[in-house]
Amino acid sequence: MKINNFLELKDFQKIIINNEKIELDETLLARVDASFQFLKEFSKNKVIYGVNTGFGPMAQFKISDEDTHQLQYNLIRSHSSGIGNPLPPTEVKACMLARLNTLSLGNSGVHNSVVFLLKELINRDITPLIFEHGGVGASGDLVQLAHLALVLIGEGEVFYKGERKSTKEVFEIEGLEPIQVEIREGLALMNGTSVMSGIGIVNAYKANQLTDISIKLSCAINEIVQAYDDHLSEALNGTKLHEGQQKVAAKMREHLSDSKLIRKRADHLYTHFEEQEKVFKEKVQEYYSLRCVPQILGPVLDTLEYTEKVLENEINSANDNPIINVEDQHVYHGGNFHGDYISLEMDKLKIVVTKLTMLAERQLNYLLNAKINEILPPFVNLGKLGFNFGMQGVQFTATSTTAESQMLSNPMYIHSIPNNNDNQDIVSMGTNAAVICRKVIENAFEVLTIEAITIVQAIEYLGFQDKVSSPTKELYDEIRKIIPAFSNDMVMYPYLEQVKNYMKTM
Repeated sequence: MKINNFLELKDFQKIIINNEKIELDETLLARVDASFQFLKEFSKNKVIYGVNTGFGPMAQFKISDEDTHQLQYNLIRSHSSGIGNPLPPTEVKACMLARLNTLSLGNSGVHNSVVFLLKELINRDITPLIFEHGGVGASGDLVQLAHLALVLIGEGEVFYKGERKSTKEVFEIEGLEPIQVEIREGLALMNGTSVMSGIGIVNAYKANQLTDISIKLSCAINEIVQAYDDHLSEALNGTKLHEGQQKVAAKMREHLSDSKLIRKRADHLYTHFEEQEKVFKEKVQEYYSLRCVPQILGPVLDTLEYTEKVLENEINSANDNPIINVEDQHVYHGGNFHGDYISLEMDKLKIVVTKLTMLAERQLNYLLNAKINEILPPFVNLGKLGFNFGMQGVQFTATSTTAESQMLSNPMYIHSIPNNNDNQDIVSMGTNAAVICRKVIENAFEVLTIEAITIVQAIEYLGFQDKVSSPTKELYDEIRKIIPAFSNDMVMYPYLEQVKNYMKTM
């Protein structure tokens, strides 16, 4: 893929998920070089933050010409101070692509060697060691991006072919040369929102998967209970003017189009009414976790789509400081590195993913509670009641995992703590928000995994394999390849992990 100007999230998917290689367009390189050449000339005999001054609260200190290059190295090394778990390589690759893209806009004054080396690292799957903990997301992801910059100058560590190695060793193997700092490469690399954005892009991709899976499982449960179709109808959902709700209902109608189990209300409850009927054998309406899926998942879909728009805007924006404007022949100082946009979206995304998880947990409980569903044995136990346990054990896992996500859904966006000698007196905590959102997403996959296995067991018990819709039958068949129908108790955790991994490929 040739990169020139605007990157869409689907482009990230091709590069990050599908490992498509990238090339740099000639106009991109010309734009980057023009920015570099302009800044090199413009900064002579002027005070430019981060070029010939200290950083942050020490910006009042003038740096002599002979020390300006060393200043950038000092910044990179001193801020390579992250700790905790390393970010997964997929997220780091997304961070690198986001940083390459924003530096390529020509508003950063970096040398072409920076984007060249970033391109090579992405194409060769060499991902810098970047830790979860470090940045507060105000002057951007300073600490995490310092670890990226550290690799670009040939220091630090990387993940290479599944192993953690020194950058120097890997560069020697691959024949790569580190960049030489020219003007402000350190600050340009570190001031920005590319880490929180990169994690956010991967989160959005996975949240899309979860939404699709939740819709599929919700459809399957409606089939299992032979629900009426009017709560999914275009006529009903069209009376509520939310696009997400209407889209979810449409997806469910399509999914269930060839199901032999979904019923028409007119065929069962609108045909007759005898005066002596005081208690109806047929359920008039289903529980909310079955009937209100469009209304519950609709806001999830709407939120996700808006989050994707914000992420796309951010990765195609200049988000460092100062901003180099070749057209105006001027350098503007400001705060484009502040991560509030991403922080807020990650909080919103984790909240709706938690609600999706809560829906799955309630649907699971419906299937497991025989007194509620009245069609399945307790805990969908295909064995001997009292002697075997069915899905009883895994419900504890689903419940506790859902509870953790509920706790984690408290917002990070409002947890600003002043630091940096109060220079950064209000911060975004954007990367923290993105990392916690990722945890909530991982939790959701676990709960939906347990729900999916339970649904398949329920279909088994009812003998509905040939009556469910085509998409539900496909889900049934794929999960049965992993976990056989079981009546005797067995160790579940290996199957949970395998089904979870399958669901991440759906």
